[in-house]
Amino acid sequence: MVDMTTAHLPAGAGGRPAGLGRTLRERVRTAARSVAESAVTPLDLDDLLDHFHPLRRGAELSGRVLEVVPETAQSATLVIKPGRDWAGHVPGQYVRVGVDVDGVRLWRTYSLTHGPRRDGSISITVKAIEGGTVSNHLVHRTAPGTMLRLAQADGDFVLPQPLPAKLLLVTAGSGITPVIGMLRNLFSRATPPTTDIVLIHSALSRAEVIFAEEIRGYAARGLIRLVELHTDTDGLLDVDSLDELVPDLAERPTYACGPAGLLDALEAHHSARGLVLHTERFRPVTVAAPGEGGTVTFADGREVSADGSTPILDAAESAGVLMPSGCRMGICMGCVLPLKEGAVRDLRNGALTVAVPGETDPAGVPIQTCVSAPAGACSVDHS
Repeated sequence: MVDMTTAHLPAGAGGRPAGLGRTLRERVRTAARSVAESAVTPLDLDDLLDHFHPLRRGAELSGRVLEVVPETAQSATLVIKPGRDWAGHVPGQYVRVGVDVDGVRLWRTYSLTHGPRRDGSISITVKAIEGGTVSNHLVHRTAPGTMLRLAQADGDFVLPQPLPAKLLLVTAGSGITPVIGMLRNLFSRATPPTTDIVLIHSALSRAEVIFAEEIRGYAARGLIRLVELHTDTDGLLDVDSLDELVPDLAERPTYACGPAGLLDALEAHHSARGLVLHTERFRPVTVAAPGEGGTVTFADGREVSADGSTPILDAAESAGVLMPSGCRMGICMGCVLPLKEGAVRDLRNGALTVAVPGETDPAGVPIQTCVSAPAGACSVDHS
């Protein structure tokens, strides 16, 4: 006779129904967690786990700095062990990094610069810029063991698959960072691709070339053709010289990353000729004429003045106001806050966003503080 109470359950070890075993284990885990929660009160058990095991699955995504490698006098590569929930990346993408500076968490975006690594670590390469709070902290003040917050990789500045027969890569300064990740990935393969790659890289001087030995090594091995320019001796890269530097330019899709001036010039050059161009910008494109600026009042009563070309995010952080942020390019929406009253101007297109108490949404009108400047007096809720 069949025992109908257990016939629908698969047998576990010792003939015991597996379902009963799972139930018992779940009860034990629940009881153990309850005991642990009581032991650490008033803290939460997750608080304790965050301290001793911050890279575990299910925790807020973080990374531990394993190594800080100087690249030039003002740049360094940070090798980071990410938490177990890190989902990986495609070469050319970027990552948002949360850095605690003097007790304030600030978020910045950096390109991922590593190729395949057996240890599962990732890397970013940061150039310290004058007045840059986070970049200087990472390059000059960060030590191995430092914990950083991470977001998942993002961005569409990636090479097509399959690769075209020819490619042109144009970079300047720290704009080499997403491209080095692409090259490391390509040339780490057992059989490197046969794509004909030209890299034009411009830096302030020979000493300022990030990854200098590596890219020169690729050229020496015949993997790329390198055109290296130095502003102190060659002047700024003139996009009109591309036809001379790369005679088959029309046959090469171009991937470019660097200062806004270079990318603007490349876009005009390629658009006029109907050429394919993909760009990665570290700052949003500003096409609107700056306004007169104004004063921003925050929920805690603090006031910050900003001119018409300074994003509210930058002005607020300079004044010590803790602000949410992300890509700082108007893409990720990590900086959005409600405008309660007044007007702001979008620095990308000049569009005005206005909030009028009693007329617009009482909760405020959402604005991106990284690409919005005050257009007169306004108030923003950052509580």
